[in-house]
Formats: sequence, structure tokens, C-alpha cells
Amino acid sequence: MQVNRHARILGRRDAGFKMDGEFEQQLYAWLAQVPAGRVVTYGQLATLIGRPRGARWVGRKLAGLPHGSQLPWHRVVNAGGRSSLPADKGGSNRQLRLLRREGVQVVEGRVSLRRYRWEPFAG
Repeated sequence: MQVNRHARILGRRDAGFKMDGEFEQQLYAWLAQVPAGRVVTYGQLATLIGRPRGARWVGRKLAGLPHGSQLPWHRVVNAGGRSSLPADKGGSNRQLRLLRREGVQVVEGRVSLRRYRWEPFAG
């Protein structure tokens, strides 16, 4: 049985698994809820949509967002609190600049997840 490559990424083994559509909509819905001044990890978003092994898929979907998207893509960092974007020509990082504008402290290219991680179910 040939396994759908997207299903393998998300830890699903069924060949009939449809990647685009439902999961993509859930991803964007969760991302839209991340408030200014908070961050979420790729893995955290994957878990929120019910696919805890889908962090790389989340990264690919976010990398494919059209320029000018209103979704707060810049609030997504890796598991170590770092940006996945390379520095631009000026040696800066657009994602980290946007986070700083929202009041997120960035130290040596890293955001403190303990301090800034968004916890949607904390209350």
C-alpha cells in the first residue's frame, strides 16, 4: 500500500487521507487567534489541529502564504523560540522585528517561550 506523503508527515497511515482543506482551514483559524505579543510553535499549531507530528507540514503551509497575508505568520517560532527565517541583507530578521514591535523581547535571536508562548486553553 502506497502511503500518501502528506499522511506520513502528519503521522497518519491511511492512503485516503486528504491533506488540504480541513486541516489547512483549522491551521489558519488557530493562527488567526494568536494575539499580538504572543508566539506559538509549529508543533503547537500541529497539535492544535489534531496532528502532533505535523510541525513540518505547518511550516510548509506558512511558508506558502501569499505576500501580504493578514495572518500573523510572524508569531510562529520553532521549538527553541527562534525564527526559521534567515537574516535579510541588512543582517536583520523581519519576523523578529515584527515581534519586537508587538513588545516581544528577543534576546540573541530567541524568544522566551516560557514568557511569550500563547496558551489558548489557559484560563
